[in-house]
Amino acid sequence: MSKDSLAREKVRQFPTTPGVYLMKDGVGRVLYVGKAVNLRSRASSYFTTAAEFDRRTADLVREIVDIDCIETDSEVDALLLEARLVKDIQPPFNQELKDDKTFPYLEIWTREEFPRVEFTRKPQSRGTKLYGPFTSAKKLRGAITALQKIFRFRTCSLDIDEQDERWRWFRPCLLASIKQCTAPCNLRITKEEYRRDIDRLKLFLDGKKDKLLEELREEMRVASQDLQFEKAARIRDQLKLLENLSLRGNLEDHVQPEVFFVDPQKGLAGLQKIFKLPAPPRRIEGVDIAHLSGDETVASLVQFIDGLPFKHGYKRFRIRGVEGIDDFASIREVVSRRLSRLAKDGESFPDILLIDGGIGQLNAGLEAMRAIGVTPPFTISLAKQNEEIYVPGEAEPRRLSRHSYALRLLQYIRDEAHRFAQHYHHLLRRKATFEE
Repeated sequence: MSKDSLAREKVRQFPTTPGVYLMKDGVGRVLYVGKAVNLRSRASSYFTTAAEFDRRTADLVREIVDIDCIETDSEVDALLLEARLVKDIQPPFNQELKDDKTFPYLEIWTREEFPRVEFTRKPQSRGTKLYGPFTSAKKLRGAITALQKIFRFRTCSLDIDEQDERWRWFRPCLLASIKQCTAPCNLRITKEEYRRDIDRLKLFLDGKKDKLLEELREEMRVASQDLQFEKAARIRDQLKLLENLSLRGNLEDHVQPEVFFVDPQKGLAGLQKIFKLPAPPRRIEGVDIAHLSGDETVASLVQFIDGLPFKHGYKRFRIRGVEGIDDFASIREVVSRRLSRLAKDGESFPDILLIDGGIGQLNAGLEAMRAIGVTPPFTISLAKQNEEIYVPGEAEPRRLSRHSYALRLLQYIRDEAHRFAQHYHHLLRRKATFEE
């Protein structure tokens, strides 16, 4: 019987749920800690011929004598538990997490009046509470987005002062509208209430989910007893989200796209300076059209908040009122539908509306706004061939330096809108082909 036969046999009995597995040597020392969406499937992969010869796993596989697992409620829990165990145990085959400063962390800025929560690869030396490091940047980003739906913390870098009354007139971003942030930037929540939410988040991140659930149930009971039904309903919804945090295999679906080649804050500051805006733009929306031989024309709209993509605000439009290839008419339709909807719902317009194309596409968008009688937001277009920016009322396009942070940000928004439009178009084409 080989030395790893015990481990092989134990793996066959592992659950098919999320969790963490611990590889051990002959004296019970933990060699490696890993996370899994499906414990049995993931752990079994180490006991294959491929794993024995793969340079990434061969050294580890030769030393495995035993293996244990800890089942968790969700992939988020597994991600956090893995980080805690690696930090506490410091297994030799997780060595890179202890030494490499480029691994991602979740950081809470505890000294701020309204602490922000953010993803970082360069943690602060003081004034914050760190969780990690984590092995997967994508999964950490997905976890932050999933947890934000429950604890509704802010991820922006605003310097909010509760004593400054000017914040009461500040316009929150769309995260407040979709209930992913309590909008401390508009003083919609007190410092004490916001800190209570952050304390709950820390309880969860520290692995004290049961204690958190117990506290929330008791607080909901007291709120109901005191006839604070709105507060009780809010806690009830939070409890339901926590209890159903079942993201098995889908954690990366929550990931927001990442701008790898541009500093968002410098890009926004550049846009403010170049276009003489009253403040750095907080919300930018990009529009693009996609079609193939005039068939199945579609449009996309992407949103960027504080210089970063906001995937949950992406929209798709099937162009209904245009025959054949007519990009100008398609732009008119999608701009009209988008701004009409925002006006009807009482929502704010974007700070910048970016249209993919040249002067013709820009004019088409402006015509649509005049037709529906709305005051246009600041609207520009970006032509791809020479990366020229067309601005209303200016005869000649602007040409920015190729190294400009502002241009890089506009290019990323334009390219993301194009990618999203093409993706939708391909989905419709495949669907039509399948139905034929």
